[in-house]
Amino acid sequence: MTRLVPLDGPADVAGWRAAARALVAEGVPPFSVVWSTGDGSANLFGPAPRAAPTPTPASLGPSHPRVPRGFVELAETGLLHRNPGRFDLFYRLLVRLAADRRILDDAADPDVVRAKALAKAVRRDKHKMTAFVRFREISGEAGPHFVAWFEPEHHIVAATAPFFVRRFAAMRWSILTPERSAHWNGAELAFAKGASRADAPDGDALEAVWRTYYASIFNPARLKIAAMRAEMPKKYWRNLPEAPLIGPLIASASRRTSEMVAAVPAAPKKGQRLMPKFETVPAEASTPIDELREEVEDCRACPLWANATQAVFGEGPAEARIVVVGEQPGDKEDIVGRPFVGPAGALFDRAAKDAGLDRSKVYVTNAVKHFKFEPRGKFRLHKTPGPTEIAACRPWLERELAAIRPSLVVAMGATAARAVVGRPVKIGEARGSVIEREDGPDLLVTVHPSFLLRLPDEDRKQVEYARFVEDLRLAAKVAKAA
Repeated sequence: MTRLVPLDGPADVAGWRAAARALVAEGVPPFSVVWSTGDGSANLFGPAPRAAPTPTPASLGPSHPRVPRGFVELAETGLLHRNPGRFDLFYRLLVRLAADRRILDDAADPDVVRAKALAKAVRRDKHKMTAFVRFREISGEAGPHFVAWFEPEHHIVAATAPFFVRRFAAMRWSILTPERSAHWNGAELAFAKGASRADAPDGDALEAVWRTYYASIFNPARLKIAAMRAEMPKKYWRNLPEAPLIGPLIASASRRTSEMVAAVPAAPKKGQRLMPKFETVPAEASTPIDELREEVEDCRACPLWANATQAVFGEGPAEARIVVVGEQPGDKEDIVGRPFVGPAGALFDRAAKDAGLDRSKVYVTNAVKHFKFEPRGKFRLHKTPGPTEIAACRPWLERELAAIRPSLVVAMGATAARAVVGRPVKIGEARGSVIEREDGPDLLVTVHPSFLLRLPDEDRKQVEYARFVEDLRLAAKVAKAA
């Protein structure tokens, strides 16, 4: 029998979650459930379905479904998408997970791929809201009130409003959208029906000051028009006070960049550290890998260059869908000038082959480009790079990723993971699944092959090697799906 599940609006995630848990516990299949958000879209032609029972803790019983925490977070985000089939999709996934908790680990599963795509789109929309909401001041009986207009693509207002409460706790503000509006009076957050663009003010006295500030910080040498349009689509421009400046600033960027290059540089202050060459190179487009490889030889951003034989840059196809990031060159890499040619590189090659990962289609590089070591007689003993050295080399890694534009980055070890995300990462917590990121390619964290080489116990070494192969097998699935 068909079951009608009424929800309290299109963003009623809590209602969906409670009803879905009860339905799974009752064994109701996905094709028997009709989700209704009160807009009359459900069951337009058939007979009125029987309503599902109101779930209670007692009704869940001993068969209460337990699913991975990752699914809960995925559903709470993905269900805010505007796609009309989202409730069916996530309920179908929930039913499948109740039978097999490993489904989310299959990066090629169609339901998993679709669910992650919905969640990614919602996260991006929430990011756009936090970035492009602009408040205008109006006068009221209780004092200044700040009003903004925004047009979200998905049902994100209630989920994103707490960000503005934290950021502007001392202000009284309202965010108006066509579907739903948020209001903060300094003590309580409330929501009301949607509004129209005419309800929001067009400007205020401070916008001239903001435009002056925006023009002063605009750097024409770092202008990337395609990236800017991707991050700030034109549909948002009409709500931004700086919008009238964007066109003229873009038009004058080439001339201003030429003037900056031609200008005589000021002498550095005493004690000021010289920055690597990439800090002064105009970046109108991603620098080709071959040019980057030449530039890195002049890097003096940290002291490691002084004792190393040479800088060791990445290598592999420039169109690679996967970039593998290690820690730093080893003794052999430092001498040869190529990454992943030492014992750890040989182990990686073997594991990649066992995982079905085509090594010839992978770009390999390191977080730090110079060998850090401690002399010990005739030998050079590896030393782990510190935060300063990782930070100094991070712009090189960022430029490699910008030039290659991979779908996935595989970070092997804590140093590599820190270089990719810009903060410390616990391998044990991050390992085992693909991490979707808004500000770059997706990330897969695993151990460094040198970790396996250092294990004294042969049995544990075999176990950890098998885990390492499984991580690379997941990367191979992502590469095939991309």
